Amino acid sequence: MYVLRGGRVADAAGTREADVAVAHGEIVAVGEPEAVDEALAARDGKPAEVDVGGQVVAPGLIDAHVHVMMDGRPDVSTAVSESDYAASYRAASNLEAAVSAGVTTVRDLGSRGTLALDAGEAVASGEIDGPRVLACGRNVIMTGGHGNWFGREADSPAEVRKAAREQLKAGADVLKCMATGGVLTEGAVTGAPELTPEELAAFTDAAAPTDTPTAAHAHGEEGIKNAVEAGISSVEHGTFMDREAAEMMAERGTYWVPTASALRGIVDNGVEAGIPEDAVAKAEDAADRFDDAWDHALEAGVSIAMGTDAGTPFNFFEEIPQEMAHMVDYGLSPERALEAATVNAADLLGLDDVGRVEEGYRADLVVLDADPNEDVAAWQNPEAVFARGERVE
Repeated sequence: MYVLRGGRVADAAGTREADVAVAHGEIVAVGEPEAVDEALAARDGKPAEVDVGGQVVAPGLIDAHVHVMMDGRPDVSTAVSESDYAASYRAASNLEAAVSAGVTTVRDLGSRGTLALDAGEAVASGEIDGPRVLACGRNVIMTGGHGNWFGREADSPAEVRKAAREQLKAGADVLKCMATGGVLTEGAVTGAPELTPEELAAFTDAAAPTDTPTAAHAHGEEGIKNAVEAGISSVEHGTFMDREAAEMMAERGTYWVPTASALRGIVDNGVEAGIPEDAVAKAEDAADRFDDAWDHALEAGVSIAMGTDAGTPFNFFEEIPQEMAHMVDYGLSPERALEAATVNAADLLGLDDVGRVEEGYRADLVVLDADPNEDVAAWQNPEAVFARGERVE
């Protein structure tokens, strides 16, 4: 039990002066010192005092799109031949780096086998340090499609439905499919549809009985529209989004997870850094269209949740907060970037007790030197990080 004294609180409700009291991993009081003391007086024990004078207490970040098995290496294909043991050590290292950077929840959208699901259990039980992990298990993809080396290949609506149900049986928190080709799979056409509309409908149909969120990797306009028509919860990347696709997403409440860090990592480093030439060429083409996608999304009012695709080339877990600055570069205000990485991402992930600094919410908190509602750079290098009420940094 402890209380953060003398600072300000900043979340989607705005920025205000307040103390924050935490007990048993939960925020038990936020407000004037007297009110916080009164709330603590009803509990046994004396709280530790943490001086945050001149600083800002904000919610921990939520990254809605990571791959815990990947480490930002230039050529992801080199990980194919590595053992499951090596991938497990890498996942543990990635999760530790993420939480140290102020990321207290991640959603893994594709790793080999049950790696990410197991990592989530290891974090929850205290075996390893890291953010809360929600995971999809294996991506559902067409035979030979994007990410085929770690996905669950399926063709026809019946096979796709079975593949989705397999992930649910394994304990998936979300279901993920590949609606189009992608940048990092050699031979895949980035924007070309892969799963058919009928297969996508079977995919979301499998998720419906348990109300499990769904995510679709989709770069091209047709693939995005197919995913939205099928009732997908979130479109990942959405690089070639046109006006019609944006309007469809806004109308149906489909979230967009832009993952700007993924494109920047490839385009900013290039072939010279060891990234395959095919991937660089596709990323450069996609980057030319990404500006337009943002224009369409912002004009249509598409709901945005923060995600990085962490693990892709030069897209490191310790640098996840840089996505906030990228989103501001593309047109979001610092306040909307904060919303995307907290309350919006929490809503997308189906979490109703994270993303705010409020009584009754989980004590996933960061202490910053500046107000993130005004300065997007505030997220860089947090002074302190608390995950599930425990100080980890």
